[in-house]
Amino acid sequence: MKILLAASSRHGATDEVGAVIAQELRNAGHDVDQARPEDVTDVRTYDAFVLGSPVYMTRWTQEAIDFTERFSEELHSHPVWAFSVGLSGLPKGKISDPHRIGPVLLSIEPEGHVTFAGRFEPSELSLRERSIARMGGASEGDFRDLDAVRAWSASIVEALAARQ
Repeated sequence: MKILLAASSRHGATDEVGAVIAQELRNAGHDVDQARPEDVTDVRTYDAFVLGSPVYMTRWTQEAIDFTERFSEELHSHPVWAFSVGLSGLPKGKISDPHRIGPVLLSIEPEGHVTFAGRFEPSELSLRERSIARMGGASEGDFRDLDAVRAWSASIVEALAARQ
């Protein structure tokens, strides 16, 4: 299958998670293109989609949201999986409110959605971002669990195999 993995990223963590997902899908024999949502102009050649975004201020990035709006028709007629990255410092990457990005996810009706813990490296953030993160109780460090990313990717591979 030809799959588009479209993920926005501000500081690289979501790009890195997306790259792991894309590689796992390629390892399973799928043809995967990885792109930033704002760079995608046509999705007609794809059989499935994996969409990702970091979560800032309880929202996906505007670029990811815009992608879901621009390609709504195609996303509704193909299988879609979604992932979020962020909320570092919460126990084992669990989110306190799973409906934070609910409106976006409801609009695309994904086959599945997962939130992966991200990383918080204050030196990469603006003063505003650092202040917000600190007020929210974020702990400094890299909380990404790439084994969990690979396991979720394997579930996509299984779901795609079941469709064929």
